[in-house]
Amino acid sequence: MSEVLVIGGAGYIGSHVVKDLLAAGFKVKVYDNLSTGHKCNLFKEAEFVKGDILDFATLDKAMSDVSAVVFLAAKKAVGESMENPAKYALNNINGTVNVLNAMSKNNVKAIVFSSSAAVYGNPQYIPIDENHPLNPLNFYGFTKVETERMLEWYDRLKGIKYASLRYFNAAGYDEAGDIKGKDENPQNLLPIVMSAAMGERPYLEVFGTDYDTEDGTCIRDYIHVSDLAKAHVLAVKKLLAGSSSMTLNLGTGKGTSVKEVIRAFEKVLKIKLPVKYASRRPGDPDKLYASNEEAFKQLGWRPQYLDIEDIVRTFAAVYMK
Repeated sequence: MSEVLVIGGAGYIGSHVVKDLLAAGFKVKVYDNLSTGHKCNLFKEAEFVKGDILDFATLDKAMSDVSAVVFLAAKKAVGESMENPAKYALNNINGTVNVLNAMSKNNVKAIVFSSSAAVYGNPQYIPIDENHPLNPLNFYGFTKVETERMLEWYDRLKGIKYASLRYFNAAGYDEAGDIKGKDENPQNLLPIVMSAAMGERPYLEVFGTDYDTEDGTCIRDYIHVSDLAKAHVLAVKKLLAGSSSMTLNLGTGKGTSVKEVIRAFEKVLKIKLPVKYASRRPGDPDKLYASNEEAFKQLGWRPQYLDIEDIVRTFAAVYMK
């Protein structure tokens, strides 16, 4: 039985990946410093090592006897990355160097990396495919681009094969409700809408109603976290079977507007949300959604959750408990 080290496995996406790896028959070791991850997201079937990716000695020890790494331990707040680039360079770039060097030292030859659609910047065409130019608009996106470049070099120099998975907007929770840890500092639309629905903020602020879209609000690609997790398992299996490296978009292939998200929440929760409209923020593109054909071609992966109401329903089930 192959053992997979999931770095960041107590986090939102990482815990869903751990669940699916265990279900697929892998032995799993979770490595997390619990700075944003939650103990309640840990599965008793998985070994847990509390450690930081900047602590090479602990990371090196945890890397022994594993066959593959799933790497999800990045700082990810876009605004913070622009205000404190040093923090993001240290964790996202230096931390990646530690992970790759520990893999090399322990002869681990497969890594699935949590990348982001933030590598693309403003879209030059829609849907965005993997050949789209890389032009990140923020330092967070820059760290993802640099990590992808490092992966290419470690493949060339050390024979470490990688799957770089460029997420679009992760959302939802697993249907069974096994994962309960909530994002304590939400940056994405769905938890912010949920916060307004629960009365934790006086209203939902929507930035911009004059975008070049059907209802005037911007369009994004919301991909269910369980669909993301399944792609990670498929990528691990393919790399362990001897595949060459790959870079893949993970999105639904279709866009949903902010107003459509709001309507989905109102329908699922049977409420009327307090909404305040404000002027658009600079740099926000009208539309941003993925081509996922390469992920289907390489992994046989297709997302199952294509209706925003289904995503909202699984999200609300956790937050309304």
